[in-house]
Amino acid sequence: MNQRGSAVVEFALVTPLILLLVLGVVEVAVVARTQLELINAAREGAREAAASPDPSAAVAAARSSLGSSGARARIRVRRPHVVGQRAEVSITLPHRVAGALFGGFDLELSARASMRVER
Repeated sequence: MNQRGSAVVEFALVTPLILLLVLGVVEVAVVARTQLELINAAREGAREAAASPDPSAAVAAARSSLGSSGARARIRVRRPHVVGQRAEVSITLPHRVAGALFGGFDLELSARASMRVER
C-alpha cells in the first residue's frame, strides 16, 4: 500500500474541524466580554441614578460606558424619589454571533443593576 498522501488527506479532513472549534471559542469569548461590559454599564447607570434625580443622566452614563455599542442598547431606568429605595437600570443589547461567516444568529444580552437612592 502506498501511504504517501495519507497525511495530507488527514490534515485536509481535520483542519476545518479545528478551525470551527477555534472560531467557536472566540465567539464565546466575545459574547462573555460583551456581557461583562453590559454589567459594568448597568452598574455605572445605577450609580448615576442613585446620585442624580435625572434619569437621562443615568442613561448617558450607561451609554458612555458601553462606547460604540451604546447607541444600539435599550436602557430602562426606574428611580423612585424616596431616599433609601432602589434605583434600577436595565440594559438590553442585541448581539450577532458568527455574523461574518455563516450569516449568524442574534442573541439578546441583558444586564440589570440597582443601588439605593442617595438624594
